[in-house]
Amino acid sequence: MQHCEWPILWSGDIWFSSVGVRRVRATMDEPKTVRWWTSPFTRQCFVTAGVSLNMAGSGLVVGFTTALLEQLKRPDSIIPIDDSSGSWIAAIPGISLVFGNFLAPPVMSRYGRKVANLVTIVPLIASWVFIFVANNVTVLLLSRFLQGLCMGMCTSLGSLLIGEYTSPRNRGAFLMTISVSIAFAVLSVHLSGSYLSWQNTALICGVVAIVDLLIVIYSPESPSWLAERGRYEACKETFRWLRGNTEEDELKKLIEASKILAEAKEISSKPKSVVRRAMSNIEYFKTAIRKKEFIKPIIIMIHVYIVGQWSGINMLVAFPIDLFHKMIGDDCNIPLLVLTLDVHRIVANTIALYVIQKVKRRTILKVTVCINIIALVSCAGYSYAKVVNFIPPGEYALAISLIHLHMFSVATGALPLCFIIAGEVFPLEYRGLAGGISMLFYSANLFLAIKTVPGLLSSVNLYGTYLLNCVLITYGLLVVWTLLPETKDRTLQDIEDEFRGRPLTLEELKSVQSLTSWKACTAERRCSNPVVL
Repeated sequence: MQHCEWPILWSGDIWFSSVGVRRVRATMDEPKTVRWWTSPFTRQCFVTAGVSLNMAGSGLVVGFTTALLEQLKRPDSIIPIDDSSGSWIAAIPGISLVFGNFLAPPVMSRYGRKVANLVTIVPLIASWVFIFVANNVTVLLLSRFLQGLCMGMCTSLGSLLIGEYTSPRNRGAFLMTISVSIAFAVLSVHLSGSYLSWQNTALICGVVAIVDLLIVIYSPESPSWLAERGRYEACKETFRWLRGNTEEDELKKLIEASKILAEAKEISSKPKSVVRRAMSNIEYFKTAIRKKEFIKPIIIMIHVYIVGQWSGINMLVAFPIDLFHKMIGDDCNIPLLVLTLDVHRIVANTIALYVIQKVKRRTILKVTVCINIIALVSCAGYSYAKVVNFIPPGEYALAISLIHLHMFSVATGALPLCFIIAGEVFPLEYRGLAGGISMLFYSANLFLAIKTVPGLLSSVNLYGTYLLNCVLITYGLLVVWTLLPETKDRTLQDIEDEFRGRPLTLEELKSVQSLTSWKACTAERRCSNPVVL
């Protein structure tokens, strides 16, 4: 194969180098020893950056709520709002996220992961422009609805793409970059919102999305999607560009499974009526719900999302000013406290990048969620003591420490584990359908967790809100701990086999890709999991 000069980028079937553009052709039946200026790890970092920046857009969307609502509530605001309209501005992305989740999979299946990634970024850029020029609540709501749509699409895509791009030994750390990038995004939007108008803050967020657009344009297509489409040579080239020549067994299994799927597609390629297609999909669903490898991951992810969204993260990210007012009062520099909390989140996420490589998933889940529960109960007790004047005025240290303990527990456990586990548990045959169902619950929990905050704070105060959160995440932890197997350093197929209770034989693998199964395996499938063949 030809040598490529630095920098080396890939787009479709074309290699880009610093001296121009040229198409590289080579026989890929056997692995070739190719010298690159960059290592496979570096190239995986590059493509992961595009995915993580896209996911960071979710952090910008949620964190932007803090600056936006705070400035809109001021007497001189050009768009006056009340508590009801403010809660809708904050929470409406949670509704449109559902639609985004169902829009992304058909695009991913038909046009590829890269195109789907681009489709999520362009509307996000437009939404920031709309917010920049907004002069009424209606435009803000429509813009936020569009942002939620993009959040839903990239949430379905993010873990999947990183799982397909990266090596199993680094997969956990790369998946953790999603959480780190979101943390950086929240810090950035809180920082700019503290000193700039919400219009200029929206403009900065739009620039971040444009940078991400450029990275994604020069990222490769997923080797899994190329194999699914029968482009085996392009799959080999892309896979080896991303992974090097040390993971040939995984590449071989990927292509073999894709060929079996292709055979099943030929068998089921006869045209059918709408009624027969509907009956096939119903039969597919009825078959799926009887299988442990379908039901268990859905139940696990539903409860993982309960733990993640009711851990208190939305209070820390979307309503930190209200939190500090309730815990401390009005005598402190609240914007500075918010920024220190965001910095703490980044530090905790960075620590978690290392820990996730060394410690088992179940251990991290148990320890961090238990700390989260302790932090919620402690904050609730402190808040109640402050309401009944048991805490003397001017006492700040304990309150700030408890809030930071809460942030540490969320940033190292509940939130990043959502992305990691979502990238590991869904089975090959049903990962689309299972991912779509679980994402409905993610959206519902996100919307409810944000929409109910103003009402809960006014009715049961902070202590009642945190006690409710504590009950919900305790329930979620018990269910997940009971059902979730250890997934660290295991292949996705190995995890799937454990849910099933045994590995599939070759004949079983062929039989599951029957006419009914294949129909649901194409454009109609929902995806939220790494390897989709």
